[in-house]
Amino acid sequence: MSVLIVGAGPSGARLAIQLARSGAEVTLVDRLLDPETHAYSSGALPLEAVSRLGLPDETIASTWKGWQLHDPSGLVHQWWAADDLGVVLDFGLLRSFLWREARRHGVELISGCRAALNKLTTEGASVRLHRRDGETSLHSVRWLIDATGARRDLLQQAGLRPNPADPLLQGIGVEWLLQADDRQSAAWRERISFFLGTTWIPHGYGWIFPMQGDRLKVGVCHLPPADRLTPGSLARPLQRLIQRCGLSACPVLDRHGGPVSSSISRSEPLAAGALLAVGDAASSANLLGGEGIRHAMDSADQLADLLIAEGMRGDSHAMARRYRQHLDGQQSWRWKVSGRLARRTWWGLDNSRADRRLERLIKGLSATATAPALSELLFDYNFERYGLRLLPYLL
Repeated sequence: MSVLIVGAGPSGARLAIQLARSGAEVTLVDRLLDPETHAYSSGALPLEAVSRLGLPDETIASTWKGWQLHDPSGLVHQWWAADDLGVVLDFGLLRSFLWREARRHGVELISGCRAALNKLTTEGASVRLHRRDGETSLHSVRWLIDATGARRDLLQQAGLRPNPADPLLQGIGVEWLLQADDRQSAAWRERISFFLGTTWIPHGYGWIFPMQGDRLKVGVCHLPPADRLTPGSLARPLQRLIQRCGLSACPVLDRHGGPVSSSISRSEPLAAGALLAVGDAASSANLLGGEGIRHAMDSADQLADLLIAEGMRGDSHAMARRYRQHLDGQQSWRWKVSGRLARRTWWGLDNSRADRRLERLIKGLSATATAPALSELLFDYNFERYGLRLLPYLL
C-alpha cells in the first residue's frame, strides 16, 4: 500500500509512523525545511495523554499543577493540585522527534516542499511536489492524506467545502516566546495561565505557559463570528497583555502564529476518492481551549487502524463511508457541548455584559472547583457537575 501524506505535524507524522510500522510505503512531505521553525502551538496536555501517546521527556518543556485565570476585571483566580496535572510541550522538539521516528521507520520524508493535486480518482491520486530549489516530481499513490491543518490545502484543491449547516469556527492566533529571568518567570511557573475578557482581547483569549530555562510562551487567539474579520494585526493586544503582566523587558526569542478552525459536529466532507483528511484538517481541534495536539494524534491512530485493516482491498467509497462512521462514533455529546460553548463564548465576548457573565462563571468555578476537577472539565469535557452554570452559554 502506497500512501502520500501532506503535512508533517503531529497528525501527519504520527500517521506516517503507524503506517510504516505496518509495512506500508509512506512518503511524508512538509513545507518547512526545519521541524523546529514556526513552532506555533500552546502545547498543554494532561499527564494521561503524555503516557498514552508515548511522548518522550525530550519533548516536554515544563510540568504544571495549577490553573490560573485572569478574569475580565483583572482578578486572578487560582486552583492548585498537590501533584502534577499535565505538561507543556516544546512543539519544535515534538516535531523533531516525530520526524526522526518517521525516518527511523522507513518513511520517505521530504521537507521544504509544496504539494499540488494533479489527479484524483477512486483508485488513487497523483500529486506534483514542488521543492524550494525549483525541482518538481510527480507521485502516484493509492491513498492521499491531507494533514495540512487549518489550511486544508488538499481538501480545497479537491473542491471540498464546509457544510453550511455546520460552519467552521475560524480564527487566528499569535504567539511569542519570551526569555524571562528567574524573578520575571516566578509568577508563571508550574501553572498554565489564561486571560479572559474584552479588556484582554475581544472574541478570544490570551495565555502564558512556562517553558524550560525561564522562557515563557505568551499568545492570543481571536475567534470572531464569520461576519467579523480579525481587525488587522494581533500584535497590539499581545503587546498589551505582555505589558500588563510586567514582561515588556523580556527579549522576544521567536514570533509565530497561524489560523485555527474546526467545526462542531465534523459534518464537512473529509474524503473524496483516494483523498482523506486527518488531524486539524478533519476538525480534530477543540476550540473551547484551543487544544489540538492530543486530538490530532488520536485521529492519526484511528485513521491508521482503518487504513491498515481496509486500505489494500477497500474501495474508496467504502473507505470514506467507514471513515465517516468511525468519526461519528467518536463524537460524544460532550464534544458537541464543548464546541457550542466555544462558539457561544468567543463569538459573544465583545461587550461588558458578556464580561459580567464570564466573571460570574469563573467566580462560581473558583468557589466550588478543584484543580483536578477543572482539568476534567477542560480536558475531558466533564460538564455534568457544572450544568447549571454553563446553561446560559448553551441557550
